[in-house]
Amino acid sequence: MIKLNIGCASRPLNDYINIDMDSIEDIKKRYPNLNISNNIKIYNYDIFNLPYKDLSVDEIRAEALIEHLSFHEESKFFFEIERVLKPGGKLYITTPDFDKIVEDWIKARDEWIDFHKSDDRSIKEEYWFGNNSYTRDNKWGYLTACIYGSQYGEGQYHKNCYTKNKLRLIASKIHVDVVEMNTKKWKDEREYIIEFIGKKK
Repeated sequence: MIKLNIGCASRPLNDYINIDMDSIEDIKKRYPNLNISNNIKIYNYDIFNLPYKDLSVDEIRAEALIEHLSFHEESKFFFEIERVLKPGGKLYITTPDFDKIVEDWIKARDEWIDFHKSDDRSIKEEYWFGNNSYTRDNKWGYLTACIYGSQYGEGQYHKNCYTKNKLRLIASKIHVDVVEMNTKKWKDEREYIIEFIGKKK
């Protein structure tokens, strides 16, 4: 079976072909607390031109990836999924639930505290915009990072946003049936994400 884990970053998986723009060394440096198996390999494949034949891939995972693609890149990525995923193949996607994040942002306090910091200590402590917590009670903290992405490195910014309905419409365009779609918290305590599971027709 060919199973792809595209944009794996801090989530490389055994038994998958892990694909990311960063090398394994870069990933270990960015996530020093992550215990990555020595058997894991990261491939720097072009995600818009994957090295697989048409209808040859059994499963594609893209966790916390699609929000990093521009509007222009979005169509290229999803049509590439359509090309390589075989009939009956599984598509698994997670992405921030933009509806829920914006709803929380509107309700949050508007108390700006300080400019974003990018010194080594602030990066290590995951400092956002005036705080280094994941609380969502202030507009200018982690909630803003949920919308715009981490500001600590190229490739980490968010360039796009998704709702359940947008994902449903994209799925129909690339001939994928929605099997399941839920909203849950990322890593159990952070922003709300959409978890999409689909099956290629």
